[in-house]
Amino acid sequence: QVQLVESGGGLAQAGGSLRLSCAASGRTFSNYGMNWFRQAPGKEREFVAAITWRGDNTFYADSVKGRFTISRDNAKNTVYLQMNNLKPEDTAVYYCRHQNYWGQGTQVTVSS
Repeated sequence: QVQLVESGGGLAQAGGSLRLSCAASGRTFSNYGMNWFRQAPGKEREFVAAITWRGDNTFYADSVKGRFTISRDNAKNTVYLQMNNLKPEDTAVYYCRHQNYWGQGTQVTVSS
């Protein structure tokens, strides 16, 4: 059993910043990384960013490169997503994923 809890979502204006957190507990596996996905109304869920637990390798969707930064604190089993220079198109529910487990999501709304 893996439990994932996202937090940090909210309302921001275009150009603003938010920091999301995802706390993991249960039977996590270090061979699996942590991913952030998002889903906007009427759209498919899309990949945002990923990070490995041991190698500290990161991956980003083209739409967020240069604006979002994924990081982790292994001691806390927590992954973060720092979102800068937010755009209205970033509005979505953001989910973290480990293995095939998903968190409940946190809403991010960016006003123009």
